[in-house]
Amino acid sequence: MAEEKTEDKKPRRDFSKLYDKYYKLTFVLPILILILSLVYLGFFYAQHKEFLYKDVSLLGGTTITLNGDINTDKLESALKTKFSDINFRKLTDITTGRQIAFIIESSSPTQELKTAVEEILGFKLTDENSSIEFTGPSLSSSFYKQLIIAMLVSFVLMSIVIFVLFRTFVPSMAVILSAFADIIMPLALLDVLGIRISAAGIAAFLMLIGYSVDTDILLTTRALRKGEGVLNQRIYRAFKTGILMTITALAAVLPAFFIVSGLPDSFRQIFLILALGLSADIINTWLTNASIIKWYCTKKGIV
Repeated sequence: MAEEKTEDKKPRRDFSKLYDKYYKLTFVLPILILILSLVYLGFFYAQHKEFLYKDVSLLGGTTITLNGDINTDKLESALKTKFSDINFRKLTDITTGRQIAFIIESSSPTQELKTAVEEILGFKLTDENSSIEFTGPSLSSSFYKQLIIAMLVSFVLMSIVIFVLFRTFVPSMAVILSAFADIIMPLALLDVLGIRISAAGIAAFLMLIGYSVDTDILLTTRALRKGEGVLNQRIYRAFKTGILMTITALAAVLPAFFIVSGLPDSFRQIFLILALGLSADIINTWLTNASIIKWYCTKKGIV
């Protein structure tokens, strides 16, 4: 029996030796991805004077919602020839999958867009078959600025709490760096995919600040707690708990995004951003932060 336990521990010892030898190299991949993301966002800002594509809720413009199941192919192709900045969304019934509404968004004036839609459909838009909303550019711009300020303040407050909690520079900066990367990487990917971010999307990035630091705090707290096994054991125990937390969260948001039909577009965007952020958190916590905290603990003798 003792011989079996010794054999079971041998692969762990081999992996531990391998990790001790190459753990610094695991730091390279996430840092390269972060640098590429920052470079891309820099080029994106130089071209668009913004860090993201904004939808009507943040840019201002007209939203027309057509009720019922109508043929939208002809409508989409015709409107795209007349308006360069137009977007379309479909709302479907959750149980049957039948289309219940078709949403058209554009920064064009309301009357101009409404007239074009009526000409293509061949009937007048009324309160019974549609609804029309207009958001002024100044109101959208003010709302967007308030959301960005709220996100920056949240990140600063989170950073202060981290420094108060650990009271040492390197572990605190490792947590903050991972949280920063968890926001930058999904943002760059959304820009690459050309996805327009709504107010709900900005709220999802706010949520990511909280999600991203959970596993980082868990890892850092366990690693710095000398006396509960050797350093690699503490990191491994933190990994088992942390990866279970992240996979559980992904298991909650991914089915909602891919399987459940009829969800409002704002909800789908929240689920998408959370899924991207949680996926980024896996490499940023267990490669970036783990490498930094192992190096720090080794240097300080917290092994």
